[in-house]
Amino acid sequence: MPRANYDQARPLVVSKYGIVAASNYLASAAGVRILEQGGNAIDAAIAANAMTGLTQPFVNGMGGDLFAIVYEAKTGKLYGLNSSGWTPKALTIEWLKSKGVEKMPDYGVHAITVPGCVAGWDALRKRFGTKSFSELLAPAIYYAEEGFALSLVSARSIVQKRYFDTPGYRETYMTAGDRPQPGDLFKNPALARSLKLVAEKGRDGYYKGDLANRMVKFLNEQGGAHSLEDFADFEPEWVEPISTTYRGWTVYELPPNGQGIAALSMLNIMENFDLKKMGHNSPDALHTLIEAKKLAYADMAKYVGDPRFTPVPVKEMLSKELAAKRAALIKPDTAACGVLPSELSEKLNASGKSTIYLSTIDREGNIVSFIQSNYAGFGTGMVAPGAGFTFHNRGAGFDLTPGKPNSLLGHKRPLHTIIPAFMEKGDMKIGFGIMGGWNQSQAHAQFVSNFVDHGMNLQQAFEAARFTKGTFEGCDVQMETRVPEAVRTELSKRGHKVQPAGSYSTSMGFGSAVMRDTKRQVNFSGTDPRVDGAAIPEQPQYPVRR
Repeated sequence: MPRANYDQARPLVVSKYGIVAASNYLASAAGVRILEQGGNAIDAAIAANAMTGLTQPFVNGMGGDLFAIVYEAKTGKLYGLNSSGWTPKALTIEWLKSKGVEKMPDYGVHAITVPGCVAGWDALRKRFGTKSFSELLAPAIYYAEEGFALSLVSARSIVQKRYFDTPGYRETYMTAGDRPQPGDLFKNPALARSLKLVAEKGRDGYYKGDLANRMVKFLNEQGGAHSLEDFADFEPEWVEPISTTYRGWTVYELPPNGQGIAALSMLNIMENFDLKKMGHNSPDALHTLIEAKKLAYADMAKYVGDPRFTPVPVKEMLSKELAAKRAALIKPDTAACGVLPSELSEKLNASGKSTIYLSTIDREGNIVSFIQSNYAGFGTGMVAPGAGFTFHNRGAGFDLTPGKPNSLLGHKRPLHTIIPAFMEKGDMKIGFGIMGGWNQSQAHAQFVSNFVDHGMNLQQAFEAARFTKGTFEGCDVQMETRVPEAVRTELSKRGHKVQPAGSYSTSMGFGSAVMRDTKRQVNFSGTDPRVDGAAIPEQPQYPVRR
């Protein structure tokens, strides 16, 4: 357990009871309300996510995908949920090329895969939840109908000119005007109606019936290949988390089609260096982490796709032997501006960083590490009539070159950026995550290093200055200006093209963590200062003394 000190801007939240740490304080409060009504961490995560879909539609919502890791306290078991949607069955490389499409579009109807969010809610609730959808969605429905006062982040982000001419966007998201200010009231009655359908009919309220009919009709009118069967047949997948060890801790991610394997590969490479001795955010430490990122991501880009279609060499990619060989490629004084992937027994054509991450823990110690996304901003920005939410653009991640792990096929899931994570050692169990497109695996590795190598607590590990490299080639790297100028100058001398970011830049993503000390039965939480989220502890039922 890291030592206690107070060199941080936000408090480390500590409680005997449950805690919800979401990227918006209304979402955290909604999840806590569910805990106080007797719900568990899984119930709280669903309620909080429904609220973020209302308060932060520019990063997530019912039109996107989700992934989760659930730690069940009574058994000590981990469960992984992959609820990333598949392409329409009729959407193939040949079909797109017959329409003159030679490159997978970043936006538009062909980038829309079947959204997995609601199916993910349903799978989580059925397996672990204790509350009905009517109870879980009630907070979001209330605020969607009655309105909520926009936060600073929401006011700044809820109107985006890129989408002004996109079908359905204006009438859904410009109800507070074209230049909303913090405190202005925002309502989304159409979203309330969609949530009510799920509250009444469960997943069938989304994937079948009136809402599904309206969505498919709208998508077909935009030229899409979607069918009612594509929606009705979709099911999320329960998966076994993959893991590695890092200096005595076991760190877990979800398996491909996600990028989490790159975080584990990066940690394996980092373990070959004495980062504690180098010093936090020193030139040597940052150089090592940046170079490890390039090597891990090169392998991920070459080998990861939907494993239902192409085998992914997970065991080989996570071997300590491979990591040692990759680590030996790092030159201590020179940045590599091009790295080759490993040769084991392929490039990415889209970017997106618009996602929410939240973590929940209850008084029993159950933990949910939960991530949900539109991919890029509002995704496509397209809204079916009366739906109240945008469709994501997750399909933009596919490759239109045949024969690669991430090549487009019908009913296939793309290489995915969004990843929840979990780590444990002895009595300590931690659910954590940091959103932000291809930032995520490198941000996970930095968080783990902050906590394990440098003795930070959860809150300090999020507040610490970070770097991010969103590209797969070159020596460019963004770095927060809280990294001293002398350090950035030294990195530039080694060949890194350092691009200064803000002191707390949203380019670095944002996240949260919850931790259970099983010996003392106490919970902890830290949140990222780069967004207007909060870690809120559950309040017990107080006795009234007269």
